[in-house]
Amino acid sequence: MNSAESIEVFYNLRIDLDKLQYAAYISKIVEDITNENDSSYNILQLLLNTIYTISETEMNKDLVVAIFKMRLLSLIGFTPNVIKCKNCGTKENITHFSIKENGLKCKNCAKQDKSVIRISEATLYAIRYIIMSDAKKIFSFTVPQESVEELKLISKVYLEEKLEKAYKFEKIV
Repeated sequence: MNSAESIEVFYNLRIDLDKLQYAAYISKIVEDITNENDSSYNILQLLLNTIYTISETEMNKDLVVAIFKMRLLSLIGFTPNVIKCKNCGTKENITHFSIKENGLKCKNCAKQDKSVIRISEATLYAIRYIIMSDAKKIFSFTVPQESVEELKLISKVYLEEKLEKAYKFEKIV
């Protein structure tokens, strides 16, 4: 190779410290889970789409990172069951996400699982969308702030549980 040209330089990351911190945070996660010379096309595509969304849009960055984490975990083999209750198989009264059992739980089955996080209906639909939608469309939805907080919590705990590592996001003041 004699030369190369940048396709996208993500200029807004250079002028917005907040956006740069989010991009660095997700880059650290990707660095930890990928190995040199591995075929990681889907992970690279997710990383680039996420950095583009952080850099070029005003979408809630906590939501962007939560979407990134959930989709990343699915790509590396930790796809949660998002269609029906993990225990009984019902599609009714889905009200919880089980961290230990990798998926959704109905109201009755959630009572026996201490690793569940209660979710709203909007969060339920968001999780399904994140896992099942086309890679190019995963950032094309919005949810109420309550769901952003639920997704943020679920993605953080789920990532830490599956990767067996805690990732701290430290904001520079």
